[in-house]
Amino acid sequence: MNPTRSHTHPRAARAAALASLLALTAACASSGDRASASAADPLAPLRPLCGQAYAGRIVASTPEGADAAFAGQPLVMHVRDCGAKEIRVPFHVGDDRSRTWVFTAHGDALRLKHDHRHADGSEDALTQYGGDQRGKAVAGRYEFPADAYSQAMFRAQGRAVSVPNVWAVEVDAQRYVYELARPGRLFRVEFDLSKPVAPPPPPWGG
Repeated sequence: MNPTRSHTHPRAARAAALASLLALTAACASSGDRASASAADPLAPLRPLCGQAYAGRIVASTPEGADAAFAGQPLVMHVRDCGAKEIRVPFHVGDDRSRTWVFTAHGDALRLKHDHRHADGSEDALTQYGGDQRGKAVAGRYEFPADAYSQAMFRAQGRAVSVPNVWAVEVDAQRYVYELARPGRLFRVEFDLSKPVAPPPPPWGG
């Protein structure tokens, strides 16, 4: 039996091939646009959490007793204020509303600062410390070594032990982790992103 011959006109075949190429090019361009948009917004991993609050628990604390003030207290983070270049995340420890993590976009990287306030809204003596993202995020982990401003403030406040601080944040579909590490010191608190909780009151000064 002779195989069936195709009677497709060469001009029609070329037109079909061109249409397929244009569709593939458009799909690649769309994918590239999404990747570029994500790369252009280093705050993108936090944006899906905007407006939500989550409960946390301490998963590492050394040396023993270093975080006694946190023991038995409900821990809640609230991704409260989301702007084009800044996201503010109050971190509540029981009734203590003094802490806010402040993430800002600097080029294609993040900066993390800690805004500490008193109940009357005034700034604590130890505040606005943090640093810029070190390298690229790996598996959703962002690291922030203490910057020069923070190191100078730690020394001025008699807290030279904090000069080598490195903060880290890990974000994935299920959890958000905040970490503080330096030689002899590790603090990690993990928040369950699968179970939003009722938003807490505003932070002090917020």
